[in-house]
Amino acid sequence: ASGGPPAHEPPGPMSTLSPDGISTELGAGTGAPELCQPVGDGCRFCPPVRRGDQPAWHPPAQEGAFVSGLRVNNSLTRTKELFVPASGRRVRWYTCGPTVYDVAHMGHARCYLTFDILRRIMEEYFGYDVEYQLNITDIDDKIILRARRNKLLADYRAACKPFADVAADVDAAAAAMGRKMAEKLAKLEVPLPSGMPSIEVDERADMLEVHKLKLEQWVETKARIDAARLGADASALVDAAVEPLAEQLDAMLGHTVTDQSVFEAHARAYEAEFFDDMASLGCRPPTILTRVTEYVPQIVDFIATIIGRGLAYESNGSVYMDIGAMRLAGHDYRKLMPAGADTEMTEAQMSEGEGALCGGASEKHSRNDFALWKSSKPGEPSWPSPWGGGRPGWHIECSVMGTATFGSNMDIHAGGSDLKFPHHDNELAQSEAYHGCQQWVNYFLHAGHLHIKGLKMSKSLKNFVTIQQALELHSARQIRLMFLVQPWDRQMHYSDQTIGEARAIERRLRDFFGAVKALRRDGFLAGPTAPTPADAQLSAKVSAFRQRTHEMLLDNFNTLGVMNELLALVAEVGECLRAPASAQPGALVVSDAAVAVTRMLRVLGVAEQEELGLPLADEAGGGGREAQVTPFADALVKLRDELRAHAKRVKDTELLRLCDSVRDLQLVELGVRVEDPVGGATDSAWRLDEPEVLKNELVERQERQRDKERQSLANNIPTKKKELEKAKLAQVPPADLFHSERHAGKFSAFSDAGLPTLDAEGKELSKSAIKAVEKELKQHDAAHTALKAKPPTYIASLEQTIVELEAQLAALGG
Repeated sequence: ASGGPPAHEPPGPMSTLSPDGISTELGAGTGAPELCQPVGDGCRFCPPVRRGDQPAWHPPAQEGAFVSGLRVNNSLTRTKELFVPASGRRVRWYTCGPTVYDVAHMGHARCYLTFDILRRIMEEYFGYDVEYQLNITDIDDKIILRARRNKLLADYRAACKPFADVAADVDAAAAAMGRKMAEKLAKLEVPLPSGMPSIEVDERADMLEVHKLKLEQWVETKARIDAARLGADASALVDAAVEPLAEQLDAMLGHTVTDQSVFEAHARAYEAEFFDDMASLGCRPPTILTRVTEYVPQIVDFIATIIGRGLAYESNGSVYMDIGAMRLAGHDYRKLMPAGADTEMTEAQMSEGEGALCGGASEKHSRNDFALWKSSKPGEPSWPSPWGGGRPGWHIECSVMGTATFGSNMDIHAGGSDLKFPHHDNELAQSEAYHGCQQWVNYFLHAGHLHIKGLKMSKSLKNFVTIQQALELHSARQIRLMFLVQPWDRQMHYSDQTIGEARAIERRLRDFFGAVKALRRDGFLAGPTAPTPADAQLSAKVSAFRQRTHEMLLDNFNTLGVMNELLALVAEVGECLRAPASAQPGALVVSDAAVAVTRMLRVLGVAEQEELGLPLADEAGGGGREAQVTPFADALVKLRDELRAHAKRVKDTELLRLCDSVRDLQLVELGVRVEDPVGGATDSAWRLDEPEVLKNELVERQERQRDKERQSLANNIPTKKKELEKAKLAQVPPADLFHSERHAGKFSAFSDAGLPTLDAEGKELSKSAIKAVEKELKQHDAAHTALKAKPPTYIASLEQTIVELEAQLAALGG
């Protein structure tokens, strides 16, 4: 975390809380547990307040705290609350990390990149000292199932069974999965009893929609299995049937996987991939990293304490939180998604909270009770405990690791909005039960979901784009910009449109900085430097930009508003630079605008800079790479401009092609963007850029050109074919026109001139029909005469042209 004073001091610290909407009816003497008093950093609180239907929240006292004026959307109150750290500038922040059972996808990027942006704002802009803890969930039912199934599949492949045996196993597995899918559909289609809570009605509709998507995916899997079956290749058949075969093997042999290193190796591999992905996205590493497997003894002690307080109980070797006892002891449950004492957890919520390998509701006193410790069955990792061999429940992990670092209170807890309930509500319950306090977390931040095609991006739905796949198509900067122009705490959609908008913003920023750098290269000291009215106007706008963006960052990290202001200033500078020279602001004030934009982009993590170390010796004090490149780039671009102008005068197309090649190939490799002069100008503009960006733009331009060529060919070929058809018809002598194939079967008698007199049934032609055939014969006679005037090779040439055009279209992928 960065130290020292903030980049911008707020206009003035807020000395009192706003009284709007605050009720202080929940004072001392209620018999509730004591407020948190962590060792070393005692957190003092103002009187509790209520916001709407939310449980009481205790605002931290401002005494001894650095109060910047920042307000954050606190999920504990569903309101923007003044942010007050417990002590000075220190911010104790815990973020729920990934469950490392598979590759990270863009839904994970939405969460962790969002919090990276918020963390940078707190550190780099407001000057807070953030202790950022991230956990790794490396004990979980998803990890157990995935690691176990991967092991069993690997063993199955290694057995090299004959194709007939593999086909029989796959058929059995596919049949079992098909039955399972059909049974679940039938269950979900059963109407709910009347009077059910709306949450269960909505949940059932969502589950049915999701299951129908999975059924569509299952149909595709079945088709791949059927196709692989025809090839008689056992390995290919296993590849096609991975999902049903792995599930069948696990049902039969899962209990035989007893080596705990299988689960650990699986988790470590995906943990490493996760941090590689975070580094690729430009996310700062945490200051504290904790793994569940390293805290199991502490978890056991933590649970034992809760049991000792009478707020948890053992059942069949598992331990469950006693929600009823907790409420009787004066604790609030649930805090983030409040519900009445009689409200039961839904089936989907129970499944999400307890995992696929849970013991079921029959072990619990109440459906709402949740697992702190799970008894392990054969084939599941196990650690010793007073209640027998088992493993931690999902929710207890974060409580113990957060407590081990921050004690009985923390400033910020963060995670995805899908974790509010049951995970985060259960975390709060067991933590406050352990500490005997009413507020373990002061501010809860939840990042909005990332949706794709109307559904939350999820591995279980197989509708996800991995971070690595996204980075193959888009830069980390473009992905960050995409998130910056969305409210951090709202649902957003991942689509070509949203990433396209980010790419357009990046291009505008590149053009802006290129124009400013070009202005600075022009030698601003050669002319007058005294401030002008244009300077004063732009300077005022830069000051207004700084003030407005400051206010927006104070308002719940409003990066969308910041980016709108930033782009407005960029557009304003662009207008200034397009004005007549006499009305343009000077290079110094334009540079100040660019610096203001750059500083904000650095705060947001868009303008990269090294986290550690000093500049290299050849960069220090010399303006970096651009200062070193400028004399050479100026000379080369000027020479190219002169050669290009000469080539245009003498119409030397080969020299023009070489000039384009220098611009599009050689200079692109060096990361130099050259833009040819327009509007009567004679000098090209250049600026440094990333070679990959330039290459991608070149590929896009070439593809657009190919699209135009494909469209032109696609339009031209039918025209040529119609021309050929007319030419072949014109070959027919006029006297034979109505005897030709075109009129076969239409007429039964003809005049000496070749005109039809009777129709196919022997009836005389009507007057209108006679006029029509006479007109057609006249037109055909003219076409026949015109064709005879053409070269003898005309039709053959047309046929050859069509063949060549079709070949060109095929070569372009048309």
